[in-house]
Amino acid sequence: MLDIVISNSSNAPIYEQIVIQIKKAVMNGDLAEGAALPSIRALATDLRVSTITTKRAYQELEEAGVIHTVQGRGSFVAPRNVEFMREEALMAIENLLEQALRQGAAAGLAPEDVQEMLQALSEDMVG
Repeated sequence: MLDIVISNSSNAPIYEQIVIQIKKAVMNGDLAEGAALPSIRALATDLRVSTITTKRAYQELEEAGVIHTVQGRGSFVAPRNVEFMREEALMAIENLLEQALRQGAAAGLAPEDVQEMLQALSEDMVG
């Protein structure tokens, strides 16, 4: 079962929220290889969003190799190496952390200061 929650308070566009949550479900094993996804229209109706938004999310997922679409049959989780997807996510996180360190340095912060900020944020998320 696909459980996607759209947050109106998120800075991320709706299509991106859909993409992130489907990728997460695939990486966690909640959506197995070959699993059928809801049709674009059905997902749009469930989420109360435009079919154009859902279509864009599916296109992004297809371009990333996460899903594949069979004309007349629907969209399915593509055979994909979950480890590869995890590696992509790790690279994206490294890039964001590098960017945070650069911005911190530009503001006169030492790497330890940025690390303390990250620690505080992670504690807020857990507790």
